Amino acid sequence: MQRPVLSLIFIIAALLLTAGGCATHPPERAESVCDIFRERPEWYDNAAGARDRWGISIPVIMAIIHRESGFHADAKPPRTTCLFIFPGPRPSSAYGYPQALDSTWNDYQSQAGGSFADRDDFGDAADFVGWYCHLSHLRCGISKDDAYHLYLAYHEGHAGYNRGTWRKKTGLKRVAESVQRRSLQYRRQLSTCEDEFRPRGGCCLWPF
Repeated sequence: MQRPVLSLIFIIAALLLTAGGCATHPPERAESVCDIFRERPEWYDNAAGARDRWGISIPVIMAIIHRESGFHADAKPPRTTCLFIFPGPRPSSAYGYPQALDSTWNDYQSQAGGSFADRDDFGDAADFVGWYCHLSHLRCGISKDDAYHLYLAYHEGHAGYNRGTWRKKTGLKRVAESVQRRSLQYRRQLSTCEDEFRPRGGCCLWPF
């Protein structure tokens, strides 16, 4: 009886290792949102779903994710060092495509995403970014098209944004400007290719 059990354990372990080895790698051409969606057409559906749910445009969602993780599913902040040699703890619990903190992700799960939502799932990550930017609109009065201020609120938190913690952070404001430029770039690109990804016809669409 032990041999079949051991064999099953080895098979399961091998499958898990294989799945890990096949984890989604970042798009080859992240500078072009059209090429991203051509390589990952399901990502367009994910981003469009988040747009429809929260009213945040696809370019804004994609620009924020690009900045936060470079589209790496398992992105984490680099570790600090101890005595300049040994790896120390990470500076925060940020993880995944959206680089969401544990506490913020827990809020998202309880309020909008559900307990099975994962930060390394692109669909959940896109929905999270849409949700958080929607809250930035409600709590901070930021326009849903204002990628610059939406990113500042995303980085600083709603309370920090409203306190103006970002105003003296020159480096952060430069990053927010880069997110804004990326959003505008993605918007121009998407206007030339979005018809490739929109569903054809309407017979099989759910009536939301």
